[in-house]
Amino acid sequence: MRLIAVFAAVALVTAVSASGIAYWLNRDAVLKRAQDTALNDFRVSLTRNVSALPLGASCPDLTNLAVQVASSGLNYDVVVVDDALPGCVASSDPARFSTAQVPASLRAAVARPRETGPGNPYPYHLYWQRVNLDGPYVVGGTRVVPTGPTAYMFKSLQNERADLNTLAWSLAIATLLALIGSALLAQAASATVLRPVKRLGEAARQLGEGKLDTRLEVEGGDELADLARTFNMAAESLSAQVTELSAREAQSRRFVADMSHELRTPLTAMTAVTDILEDEADSLDPMIEPAVRIVVSETRRLSDLVENLMEVTRFDAGTARLVADEVDIADLIMSCIDGRAWYDAVEVDAPRGIRAVVDPRRLDVVFANLIGNALKHGGSPVRVKVRQTDDTVVVEVSDSGPGIPEDVLPHVFDRFYKADKGRARSEGSGLGLSIAMANAQIHGGAITAANGAAGGAVFTLTLPLTPPTAEDPDCPDRQDRAGGAGAADGAASKEEPK
Repeated sequence: MRLIAVFAAVALVTAVSASGIAYWLNRDAVLKRAQDTALNDFRVSLTRNVSALPLGASCPDLTNLAVQVASSGLNYDVVVVDDALPGCVASSDPARFSTAQVPASLRAAVARPRETGPGNPYPYHLYWQRVNLDGPYVVGGTRVVPTGPTAYMFKSLQNERADLNTLAWSLAIATLLALIGSALLAQAASATVLRPVKRLGEAARQLGEGKLDTRLEVEGGDELADLARTFNMAAESLSAQVTELSAREAQSRRFVADMSHELRTPLTAMTAVTDILEDEADSLDPMIEPAVRIVVSETRRLSDLVENLMEVTRFDAGTARLVADEVDIADLIMSCIDGRAWYDAVEVDAPRGIRAVVDPRRLDVVFANLIGNALKHGGSPVRVKVRQTDDTVVVEVSDSGPGIPEDVLPHVFDRFYKADKGRARSEGSGLGLSIAMANAQIHGGAITAANGAAGGAVFTLTLPLTPPTAEDPDCPDRQDRAGGAGAADGAASKEEPK
């Protein structure tokens, strides 16, 4: 549209300028030709007929002179006056023309004698002026001799005006046609430019949507063709890089999954041994007991880390599934707190009757991580508040700690992120909150982190009452269900630093 507007504006200015110049040139030429022809004929006819005027001419003689002069055939009228006959106004058409129609300036110029000399042998000359009476007229006048009558000519320019009006309409139509032609030309020109650009924009959108096989057809050798070739080269390079990165990511996922599976068997044996060592720790040599307890603690920590890695691998691979059931959210929270003996440190405001279709095991992991983090890093009392809004349930977990630093808030759900870089050897793996977020998202919900108005961190879990895709309880997903059990049991130790 901008290109069409520019073309149209240029064409309009050009056409109007050309038409205006052509009109004024033709107007001057037509009017000058008409008035010069009439004035010359008036001069010749007056010179020819005034010689027959007798001395001491009467008013009828002057009328006869006016009629004779006007009968030349050029269709003008004549008015003759004589100073010797002040009451006489001789006109070839008395009903229409008299000296009253003659402009005063023209009468004064006609009556004023000019100084004679080598370049001016005559004291009186023929003067003319264009006036508008009942239409456009040219009025000419001259005194015949110093003592003779004065004659005025009235020549209508109505025909010339009609011709000029016809010319003006023709020029206006030509201007309109030029405007329409320029718009069509601009549309045709813009199509050759904008159509490839539109295809390029559509291809870029498809490429941005992940369709890496998008390519453009290259036609010609102009700049747009070079741009299309450049786009195709960029798309080819991007596709190759994405393919390479995807392959590397798949290898990394397989490595983590394989490593986690390989570690589970020896960890199972190690866990059994550490359980026995822990039971016999009190009867061991005091020099050996601290080492035994460290081995027990680190073995359990390693076991939890392996379980978390396996859970993360399931989410990355897209194999995590919901085993959904309709449960009371308050009962699920109380079961989580009861199973971890947090009664004395947690205040619960959860009315019964808020039921939702969720995966109880996965939601228990979420509650355990949020409440466990609040107890470990925020301090008691930890408050858990549940409310229902329309078709969603909202669970808020707040603590009494100093809150989360502003620079940490955007990263609390990142994997392996810890606010205190000096606490790399903490009990937490840095995966708890990321797993909690993934479990919330698989339900169609989300978790947000913020600082409360009175201090302390506030984690808000929002879940729909019905997940977007709920698996039937009888659907086989036993490997995922069994593999995540450890994550639920050990969720209390999966914290993120605050």
